[in-house]
Amino acid sequence: MSNKSNNKNQIGKGIGALLGNIKEEVDSFSKSNANNEILVGSITRIPLDLIDVNPHQPRRSFDEIPLKELAESIRLHDIIQPITVIKQGNKKYQIISGERRFKASKLAGLKDIPAYIRSANDQEILEMGLIENLQREDLNAIEIGLAYKRLMSECDLTQEQVADRMKKERSTVTNYIRLLKLPPSIQVSVRNKQLSMGHARALLALEHIEQQLFVAKEIIENDLSVRKTEELIKNLSKAKTNKEKNTKGSNSLPIPYKKIEEQIASHLSTKVNLQRKKNGKGSILIEFYNDNDLERIMDKMSI
Repeated sequence: MSNKSNNKNQIGKGIGALLGNIKEEVDSFSKSNANNEILVGSITRIPLDLIDVNPHQPRRSFDEIPLKELAESIRLHDIIQPITVIKQGNKKYQIISGERRFKASKLAGLKDIPAYIRSANDQEILEMGLIENLQREDLNAIEIGLAYKRLMSECDLTQEQVADRMKKERSTVTNYIRLLKLPPSIQVSVRNKQLSMGHARALLALEHIEQQLFVAKEIIENDLSVRKTEELIKNLSKAKTNKEKNTKGSNSLPIPYKKIEEQIASHLSTKVNLQRKKNGKGSILIEFYNDNDLERIMDKMSI
């Protein structure tokens, strides 16, 4: 009997060590919180209605099914890993990391969740939020590119500094940021995992938006590999070069109108040909591939 009793005691000590005296910290905070004291560096349960999401979160969407699965797990076992928050001036808290756990806890019907409270100024909050969320494995390439760009523009960091903070090569940071130059519809396809990072990088080799849109459509419809995509782009570039040689000396569309043509093509996600005569008259040719594509274009044009 004594051996069993000793084993139980050892097990109890082991669990206590693993939890890191969280219960004591929570109890301590609860007593202090009754006196309206804020204990930075502590772990406590905070009511969900006192928590705001982080506006600097690079992740824009959460898959519904995994979120519901996490909610069910939380309903059964509660939150295992506390979220991280900072105290705001309006007696509320803002999430630095753990928004997915926060959303799942709401779905699970929890009233409060455990949170680790940190101290930070606005600049530190922004940088911590972006960096901690960038360390997630399920961010898509566009979300990563946007986060890198925000670290540079809003935290006044260079590409070298971003790369240093993320322990990445500078070329890696550059490649992600360049993806943001792609047309919006292609960025959506990357977000939806219809196009891979490799596909997106290959598309950047194309100079004109209508070519990028055409190749992106070919990739999705024909399930092209990155290698096949690169071959297609190479052939298109050769054809373009030959066409330019054959039409050398002919009048081309002025640059301002070419930009308008590209903007329309990007907005409608299809090939557009704008022609303009010297007297100012002209025409716009909008291509569509089938009736469904025509209906999609009409929706874009609010017709």
